[in-house]
Amino acid sequence: MTADESFDRLDDDDYPAYTMGRAAEMLGTSQGFLRAIGEARLITPLRSEGGHRRYSRYQLRIAARARELVDQGTPIEAACRIVILEDQLEEAQRINAEYRRAAESANPTTVARDG
Repeated sequence: MTADESFDRLDDDDYPAYTMGRAAEMLGTSQGFLRAIGEARLITPLRSEGGHRRYSRYQLRIAARARELVDQGTPIEAACRIVILEDQLEEAQRINAEYRRAAESANPTTVARDG
């Protein structure tokens, strides 16, 4: 791996850069919380060659949202389900926006008239 390839990983939201201890510290939570949301299948950390859990920035954002809900009194299982549904909704809205843009560029007068 070249130095340029290593630096490219710094911008990769999906690169598993953080150990469980560091991830818990960054989120202000316990390692047990990270294990619990893993067991609830909210996030699935990758494993290092030594078998240690490694988390990406994307996974940390998801975990932070779950922690926010749990801190507000939501049971962990419900918090995980809410976060999954929020993530699915966001993805559906993104896809819908792409379809709208494609439709507008293909036929701008029809979309403007119907929209």
